[in-house]
Amino acid sequence: MFVGTYMTKNPLTIPEDMPIQEAEELMRNHNIRRLPVVKGEKLVGIVTEIDLLRVSPSSATSLSVFELNYLLSRLQVKDAMTKNPRTVSPETTLEEAALIMRENNVGALPVVEKGKLVGIITESDIFDAFIALMGLRQTGTRVVIDVENRLGVVADVTEVIKAHGVSIISLACHCREEGTSGELVLRLDTQDPGKLLAELEKRGYRVVHVTGWS
Repeated sequence: MFVGTYMTKNPLTIPEDMPIQEAEELMRNHNIRRLPVVKGEKLVGIVTEIDLLRVSPSSATSLSVFELNYLLSRLQVKDAMTKNPRTVSPETTLEEAALIMRENNVGALPVVEKGKLVGIITESDIFDAFIALMGLRQTGTRVVIDVENRLGVVADVTEVIKAHGVSIISLACHCREEGTSGELVLRLDTQDPGKLLAELEKRGYRVVHVTGWS
């Protein structure tokens, strides 16, 4: 799964010399929380709602309304934006984009291809991708199996599932810190997994959680 599949293409952009009042209004009107900032066709920054609030005068200020409006009219997006933000390409994997966001504490990444801004990927897009990857909108049964961290364990489990004529909607592995065991989380395309779960337990696997999913 790649950024290009889930990004917002050709996002709304603003120039760096736009007054922050206009940028705030644009965000409100389009119900968005961040905007890429461009100079011509070149990406020069990104600005968020929080950035704009940070540079705006406090409501507790002693300035008059006239003074406030004058001050706000002089503040521009370039005074608030993050300059030269981290970017990704459409071919960047979603997991890499998620890691970059997490490690840099940002909620979005501009997407650049051949020096041109082509999209933006946000934390909401990452959530959408995770939902699709895990098959959360498909009816089935979620099963968690305690497994050893050994070669072939996934193949053994999936062979039992195949033998019972059940399709796997999604599969994820979670290794414990000590590395000797973990959990296999499966979403199965069945509402009645009883027989295949019994077969797994007969083979020594411990089923730790089962729930229907609709």
